[in-house]
Amino acid sequence: MRIAVVHSFYSSGQPSGENEAVRDQVRALRGAGHEVELLAAHTDDLVRDPFYPLRAAVRVAAGRGGSPLARLRDYAPDVVHVHNLFPNFGRSWVREWHGPLVATLHNYRPMCAAASLYRQGAECTRCLDGERWAGVRHGCYRDSRVATLPLSWAGRRGAAADPLLARADRLVVLSPLSRRVYLRAGVPAERLVLLPNFVDASQDEELPDDTGRWLVAARLTEEKGILELLRQWPGDQPLDVVGDGELLSSCRAAAPSSVRFLGRLDRAELRRRMPSWRGLIFPSRWYEGAVPLVYIESLAAGLPVLGFAGSSVAESVGESGTGLVAQWDHTLADLLNRAASHFPTLRAHCRQVYADHFAERVWVGRTTDLYSGLVGSEEVV
Repeated sequence: MRIAVVHSFYSSGQPSGENEAVRDQVRALRGAGHEVELLAAHTDDLVRDPFYPLRAAVRVAAGRGGSPLARLRDYAPDVVHVHNLFPNFGRSWVREWHGPLVATLHNYRPMCAAASLYRQGAECTRCLDGERWAGVRHGCYRDSRVATLPLSWAGRRGAAADPLLARADRLVVLSPLSRRVYLRAGVPAERLVLLPNFVDASQDEELPDDTGRWLVAARLTEEKGILELLRQWPGDQPLDVVGDGELLSSCRAAAPSSVRFLGRLDRAELRRRMPSWRGLIFPSRWYEGAVPLVYIESLAAGLPVLGFAGSSVAESVGESGTGLVAQWDHTLADLLNRAASHFPTLRAHCRQVYADHFAERVWVGRTTDLYSGLVGSEEVV
């Protein structure tokens, strides 16, 4: 099958699980024998243009410019799979493409300028609920009303009217939580397909032993909940924090001496070391659009998870029994003691959940079925 993948890559200055997922999917599809062309736009390259911010703002607001149509027509794929168009591709071109088209909804940008449904320490659904200009009032994108205006204008008619969402034959959601949000936004249920991300968990060396230390691996930003976690962290519990971000100094100040900050680790190194930790702590406070790659990697490593209620990870943990689900008003010391006694019994189960639901072969099979069902279908626009 000939597949065209369209993706605007975010800046390398901000590590992106979305970028990683797209690269992994292209590699997996090629490995399965498909012919795959990646039509990419890279912010790192385009931002060198001094007029880039203005061009990007106009492109986002109007939906025009940055079209891959010419390349698509030259390549003539059986199916087009769009991942991200923001901010380097326009959206209007999708109406001119008449072949099968799939789009993955990695986040909530069609209904939220911040793409997270999160503001000032809490969930925020004002724009989703019809208050279309709330994002501009609060400067939700990069804390700037001016920067937010193009996004709010583009989303002024709601997510269901977004040109890409309205045109795509199927919309891939990456978690049940994301599916519920997009249903609430008015997207028809029959066009939504739940297809979580995957990771390749091949291990080339003997796994290290559990050292008794806990792990947090995430960007150190407000919505990740790590600062709140560290403010409650018991001083007798060893914790390693992997990641960097704007809250690093605040996190260091809040952390007891039992916490180590390891900085960023590349994915291969983090995955190699994962089995040496006792469990993954996932304190995220926002509606993740996807089941995060770090959660899937933890399952592949046999690492159980303590997730805080409200996130897609906590939902998955509760449904699959891969750890414990916490509330923020629970006593953290008690939760960690419970987890320490229970988690060693879950390692084999976590690996099995990974193999059944999040392995590469599972994703390739489901995705191939999705594409095959659209190719030649009369319902395709």
